[in-house]
Amino acid sequence: MYSNQARNAYVGSSVTTAGPARLLVMLVERLVLDLERAQAAQQAGNHSEATTHLVHAQDIVFELEASLKPEMFSAGPQLASIYAFLRSQLVQANVRRDLGTTQWCLGLATALCDTWRTAALQAAH
Repeated sequence: MYSNQARNAYVGSSVTTAGPARLLVMLVERLVLDLERAQAAQQAGNHSEATTHLVHAQDIVFELEASLKPEMFSAGPQLASIYAFLRSQLVQANVRRDLGTTQWCLGLATALCDTWRTAALQAAH
């Protein structure tokens, strides 16, 4: 039990002390993790667990959309469109229990994660 409390305190501290770029990377990393877990659950036929992870992934994409200020940079409107499309595909993956759509979403989320990680590293220098 103590180790869970220590872990939760560490994670809480990491989130509250992270800058905006790191928070964004943390969000997309969690998006990838949720999609990896959803994929594994779908492959195992555990639709309830897959739904849990796909819904959480949708929540993350919604948060990414809500925090985006597309007018702040030239590619902002395109990124908003990508987020909206990803969210709609996550819904479809869940409703249709479609492993292929989940895998496609995972590929896109992984690419987004790599891009945001690179951007955060460049911004830090």
